[in-house]
Amino acid sequence: MICSAVARPQTTIANTSVVIQTKLYRCCTNGGRTMNVRRKLVPLLVVLSLLMAACGNTGTSGTGGTGGTTGGTAATSGAANPETGVTGPEGPQGPGALNPDATTTAGASATAGTSASTAAAASQAAAGGGAPINMQVAWWGSQNRHDRTIKVLEMFMQENPNVKLTWEFAAFNDYWTRLTTQAAGGNLPCLIQHDYQYIGEWVKRNQLMPLDQFVENGTIDATNIAEGYLNGGRLGPDNKLYAVSLGTNTQTFTVDPAMLQEAGLEVPKPEWTWQEFEQMLTQVKEKTGKHGSSTGLNDNQVFKLWVKQHGSTLYNEQGTALGYEDDKIFVDFFTMLKGWMDKGLIPTREFEVSQGDVSIEDNIFVRQEAASAHIHSNQLTAVASANGGREITPLPLPKQEGANPEPGNYLKPSQFWSITANCPQDQAQVAAQIINFFTNDLEANDILAAERGVPISSAVQEHMKPTLDATQQKVFDLLAYVEEHHSELDAPDPPNSRQVIQEVYTPLMDQILYGQLSPEEAAPQFREQANALLSANQ
Repeated sequence: MICSAVARPQTTIANTSVVIQTKLYRCCTNGGRTMNVRRKLVPLLVVLSLLMAACGNTGTSGTGGTGGTTGGTAATSGAANPETGVTGPEGPQGPGALNPDATTTAGASATAGTSASTAAAASQAAAGGGAPINMQVAWWGSQNRHDRTIKVLEMFMQENPNVKLTWEFAAFNDYWTRLTTQAAGGNLPCLIQHDYQYIGEWVKRNQLMPLDQFVENGTIDATNIAEGYLNGGRLGPDNKLYAVSLGTNTQTFTVDPAMLQEAGLEVPKPEWTWQEFEQMLTQVKEKTGKHGSSTGLNDNQVFKLWVKQHGSTLYNEQGTALGYEDDKIFVDFFTMLKGWMDKGLIPTREFEVSQGDVSIEDNIFVRQEAASAHIHSNQLTAVASANGGREITPLPLPKQEGANPEPGNYLKPSQFWSITANCPQDQAQVAAQIINFFTNDLEANDILAAERGVPISSAVQEHMKPTLDATQQKVFDLLAYVEEHHSELDAPDPPNSRQVIQEVYTPLMDQILYGQLSPEEAAPQFREQANALLSANQ
């Protein structure tokens, strides 16, 4: 029986396999990965329906195992996140949102009672010496990330033939909306990619499993990991490890040197200022008619860095109120952005909204319609892949004028791997081994290519240096610069911070940028409404 492969944006399903009793049927052959779907004997019409569905499915999940693997289809809406794509409207419930009714009681003690013999048995099974283990993995990102991640998961399964992984991936907003639904239904994947913004709330709601036991027993080998890289994943009153960083990154304004040259400009120095950034925007617009920068400068991550450059933090240390006192910080930031939009130096808010959530591949910077873009350093590999290898140069965000200005830029975990609290122990052992595989395996990191950020293992860093391409070398150089000129990393955003962004920051930002409200009018409203939400953390 033959089915034709169905083309879809970014990827196709291929080599789909359906097991009926002991016979193996294949359809949709396209030279790609293979998805195995096992079913009990069913009437022929149902089998045909399953085969048709396998050929025409446009979902975002995939499976792999000893019989083959398939990657899911990346959501075409793209990544609307400061880590992985272009900023866009928040998802229906907001990124990282958790249903208050979905709180688990397993929490930090989810594995505390596991005996040494049980852990040893799980370890032996995970290593390929026991019963089959099926486990689900989830992440967000660009198509470039999906392809690399799937290859490494396939490699892991080849080395552990009793392990069969299924996976799903999506754009950032879609990803968190899906996890929220899964959390409410009690069916979260065991291994999930997590974000520094939201991990604090997940830990508070006891949705994640502490990983200390896996470091202590050597499943996650931390020998070549500096303690500072692990500290980003330590949270809660007991300072337990809930997440392992997949890489280190920082915010950047990444520029296109050829477009700057067309405007009669050179690539700015890393010590540049906001005034020099505005001059660049202006000259690009005047000389080329194109935007000086892409969408997303109004992202809350840029505002957070702007606040740090003024000696404050967006949230106070307790997470119970805003951390800055002078509303002029807010007023100056949005006055600057609104002025740039009015002059056509950057896209208007109307344009951003009309675009919706777009992938890195559809960013106007990648399409050479803007000379720079606000992205995170780990995105450069995906951007370089999307633009066909066109040269790009990452720079730290501009500084304020004056002597010895606060850098603002800080080093942070790009993403984490976390294990969900209710993951069965045998699957949790496999999840921990996958974390170790991504962290320490040299061959795996040759495939991953620092796409999620500079690896946290010093041995992996040294291994990769001789093989870095030009873009990757620029990422490493930028991180080295920021390591010498950085502001301190804030604690993870507090619970209710997502409501602050979704229900207060974004609506007020829209009113300002649409010209319905002045920054002076919006500043006190932001403070009052944000503090009202954050006060629940007291």
